[in-house]
Amino acid sequence: MTYTYEYPHPAVTVDACLFTIQDDRLKILLIKRALDPFKGDWALPGGFVHLDENLEQAVVRELEEETGARGFYLEQLETFGQVERDPRERVISVAYFALAPADHVTLRADTDASDAAWHALEDLPDLAFDHAGIVNKAVQRIRSKVEYSTVAFEFLPPKFTISDVRQVYESVQGRPIDKRNFQKWLMSLNLIRPLSEKRQGSHRPAQLYELDDAKRYRSFD
Repeated sequence: MTYTYEYPHPAVTVDACLFTIQDDRLKILLIKRALDPFKGDWALPGGFVHLDENLEQAVVRELEEETGARGFYLEQLETFGQVERDPRERVISVAYFALAPADHVTLRADTDASDAAWHALEDLPDLAFDHAGIVNKAVQRIRSKVEYSTVAFEFLPPKFTISDVRQVYESVQGRPIDKRNFQKWLMSLNLIRPLSEKRQGSHRPAQLYELDDAKRYRSFD
């Protein structure tokens, strides 16, 4: 397809905030840029949208190309269009946030990324472009969304304990949560069901649960 326009128009990019929980900390996936502008700086995975793909296809492609990540929960976050956000040209970016268990993502830097790594939110490096602001928006959205929806379970394996769920909430919110009150609240939602299995460990075996698939992506506010 070829296009000719009388007036200049902006380019469109996508940026991805992919989060996981690792070592009981909420972490975000960043890439080190191999090209200018901001060569050598950390940034969100992302890039320009191709003419033959939609926005979601573009962000999935960029994540896989730059980091090797695939198979994650994905949701559109917000559009960022400050006039001077990109020194190359007028660029509007559609940002997404994504969630995945840490063991579901095998990192490899590729294309225009020289490195890809998980970073704890409290230890973030200086980020290229306006990506620090995008990360802040994404964190706010996730912390809000775990309070009224099932997205917290996107960090978990198919089988989990109550303690696993609570740890996800503590990691996302960045604060401890009362065990008894949390368990009462969680069970009152009728989102999970017990399995005929227990997790063996150094202490008393822990009951395993699974999320009711019919209630996945449900809001319970």
